[in-house]
Amino acid sequence: MAPKNTRTKSAASTVPVPQSRDQAVDAIAQIGQSQREQARIEAAMNDELSAIKQRYEEAATPFKKQIGDLTAGVQTWCEANRAVLTDGNKTKTVNLSSGVVKWRLTPPSVKVGRGMTAAVLAAIRLAGLADLFIRTTEELNKEAVLAAPEKVAGVGGLTIHQAEEFVIEPYAEEIAA
Repeated sequence: MAPKNTRTKSAASTVPVPQSRDQAVDAIAQIGQSQREQARIEAAMNDELSAIKQRYEEAATPFKKQIGDLTAGVQTWCEANRAVLTDGNKTKTVNLSSGVVKWRLTPPSVKVGRGMTAAVLAAIRLAGLADLFIRTTEELNKEAVLAAPEKVAGVGGLTIHQAEEFVIEPYAEEIAA
């Protein structure tokens, strides 16, 4: 039988721990300096990425236009010759030597006109179709629970959670406009 291992090993802490108030103040100052440097690096990265993106978008623009124009032209030709291409509308897919064209119906969707939701709901209620076409959802009013926690103290499955966080905010001055 192998002997039991009674020792446990763990890596030594490698983070610097301040040993005094002055060292903590210095550490917070270093955090602020590092945050500002990180922000400068991120800003430089975003400037470079923006320039690269713009350069490639400009290079792709003529091709986007060509694709759009060619697509519109092919669609116009296909619509004009649809009966021949689809053998009298027997198929919705046509294989051409360089690719495939298809006619497809999108899934049905319901659209309510802008600002018409209340009128549509009222019309459905008036027609006696509310049970079929109007959805009512129940949900917990969490704001009310937080306002009166003593009233729900005995409710199983419901807890009010609050945690303490540790936050470091180095001082940083902003340039006045």
